[in-house]
Amino acid sequence: MADEPNKLRAEIRARQAEDGKKAMAEYEASAAATRAKTEKLKALRLAKEAAEAAAPKPPAKSKAKAGAKSTTKKKKAAPEGKLSDWLEDQTNSGRGT
Repeated sequence: MADEPNKLRAEIRARQAEDGKKAMAEYEASAAATRAKTEKLKALRLAKEAAEAAAPKPPAKSKAKAGAKSTTKKKKAAPEGKLSDWLEDQTNSGRGT
């Protein structure tokens, strides 16, 4: 009778060990797949960067010469109407209540 609990414990430990081996195998397979995917993506990125570096760059747009500065300055568009008109409109539409 004393052997039955020991047998149960041994069976439980054996199942746990087997489950642990399966889990470790899955973990290692996942890690290997991740490393392979990372290496593939790195190779693709490096190839793309090399192709971009080898491709001729379009000519840059030339800016106006420093001596020929434009005297016109762009102004921000002023909003139409006055603040007081807007506030009055808001009050009349029921916003002030």
